[in-house]
Amino acid sequence: MAYQNPPSIPITDPEAPEITPTTLAPTTPPASSFSTKVVVNKVKSNLIFHSKWAELNGAMGDLGTYIPIVLALTLARDLNLGTTLIFTGVYNIITGAIYGVPMPVQPMKSIAAQALSDTAFGVPEIMTAGILTGGVLFVLGVTGLMQLVYKLIPLSVVRGIQLAQGLSFALTAVKYVRKVQDLPKSKSLGQRHWFGLDGLVLAIVCLCFIVIVNGAGENKNRGCCDAVGSGNDDDLGGQKRVECDERNKRSRLRKVIFSLPSAFIVFVLGVVLAFIRRHEVVHEIKFGPSSIEVVKFSRHAWKKGFVKGAIPQLPLSILNSVVAVCKLSSDLFPGKDFSVTSLSVTVGLMNLVGSWFGAMPSCHGAGGLAGQYKFGGRSGGCVALLGAAKLLLGLVLGSSLAHILKQFPVGILGVLLLFAGIELAMCSRDMNTKEDSFVMLICTAVSLVGSSAALGFLCGMVVYVLLRLRNWTRDKPLSTIWMQKSPQQV
Repeated sequence: MAYQNPPSIPITDPEAPEITPTTLAPTTPPASSFSTKVVVNKVKSNLIFHSKWAELNGAMGDLGTYIPIVLALTLARDLNLGTTLIFTGVYNIITGAIYGVPMPVQPMKSIAAQALSDTAFGVPEIMTAGILTGGVLFVLGVTGLMQLVYKLIPLSVVRGIQLAQGLSFALTAVKYVRKVQDLPKSKSLGQRHWFGLDGLVLAIVCLCFIVIVNGAGENKNRGCCDAVGSGNDDDLGGQKRVECDERNKRSRLRKVIFSLPSAFIVFVLGVVLAFIRRHEVVHEIKFGPSSIEVVKFSRHAWKKGFVKGAIPQLPLSILNSVVAVCKLSSDLFPGKDFSVTSLSVTVGLMNLVGSWFGAMPSCHGAGGLAGQYKFGGRSGGCVALLGAAKLLLGLVLGSSLAHILKQFPVGILGVLLLFAGIELAMCSRDMNTKEDSFVMLICTAVSLVGSSAALGFLCGMVVYVLLRLRNWTRDKPLSTIWMQKSPQQV
């Protein structure tokens, strides 16, 4: 019979002196200091590196989007690069501390596209568009309306927007690799030469290097020989040990290769090549930050910024910068708690502050998050490190950094952007039913052909509603039709 411990019996000593409870002075810190300590510990936890080289590598995953847009606006519309670097660097550090994941800070693409296509859309119009877009997103966040929007948008439509954005990035990346680019005019000038410091061979070699190191995103750590057979035959055991040692050596070699910071190495190569392509750029560098001044706005700038900038940007910001980012963050980091309310508020505050001083309007982006995750970013320390680098460059080099970035091989930027786009597009692979896939592909097709996420979203929602209405004849409650819940769940 198994031994069982007898139940514990409280023992009291009748001769022991009676102890009367006394009220002690509170030793715990006041609520304010306690909450401050909790916040500090939370920030430290969010900024901790999971792996130093992996986080450094992940910080490069967003540059394929960031550098071309900011550089093009700096050269074409005289955007203050130094101010933009300083403010976006601070944004990176703050969002990394708040969210604890590689939350990206990217230029608002619709506003940037309008500025590059319209010569009359200058810095004042860009900034007013950013302020107005940020104000709307801030209001939607603090009032809770963004949470309502998030609940009403079906997952299949969100996946359609993500797939369209990912494919758009991938197509743009292929264009960067294959053709010579005039970034300020957003035009392709012709076929890229095979050889050279920005040739096709260089881009292909960088592409193959990243594929070998990073693969398709699968787990790279494989188990090796945990134990060797323990038989009586010593010769057989010795042979197994030799084979195991060889496998261990190969495993260690694979581990070293697979742990290389591929994106960081490729980016450093691009910086070196930028100086080699035009070594006179060293004499064009001026040390010190750019002057930060308040932008002067006219009534016409507010009107044009709202009509041509804010209105086209708002649907893209709501869908890709808030809704899609929230869903992607939950997919990639299941243990983290994200809300569209906080994302909407942070995007709003970034633009309500920085745009007054000439910093490029910024937002979060699902593509940037996917790119940083692809290359190893797993914590807020990843983007905080990137933010610190931006802040340092903005304070030390200012706008003169544009001379260096102008010589950076565009083909390498295309390679980095390609992996970010593919990683984002692959998030849509969880559409298991034909109906969800149909809605997603309709949304994607219209978004790509019409070059408008808002139009794709509208068509996707219409198709989704029509498909749900077909189920009305099955005597189901309307709530089960919209949210795809069973009557028992309701």
